Amino acid sequence: MSDLTSAHHIDPDQTLADRVIEALKTVYDPEIPVNIYDLGLIYKIDIDPGNRVSIEMTLTAPGCPVAQTFPGVVENAVKAVPDVHDAVVELVWDPPWTQDMMSEAAQLELGLL
Repeated sequence: MSDLTSAHHIDPDQTLADRVIEALKTVYDPEIPVNIYDLGLIYKIDIDPGNRVSIEMTLTAPGCPVAQTFPGVVENAVKAVPDVHDAVVELVWDPPWTQDMMSEAAQLELGLL
């Protein structure tokens, strides 16, 4: 393992997409104690050849009080991933989020299964 890899704690077998998902799993919904990835709030992740990441995400409700600020929180988490050169998060409302979009683990954690 090179010094650069170990300095950034990068698993050489992990793809950039895996590292982006790992970063998304560190961001928690302010109202539900589950990360945004397992909640099913991330609809799309695109990484271009220049390692710029575009994310489409939603919130649990359009009137969510963090609608204005939360995309920036998500962008900052993704921009902190080594090798990511930029990140843009777009809020989308279609399809509307439902509890069915949560991972099984998230549903178990919230007592929904």
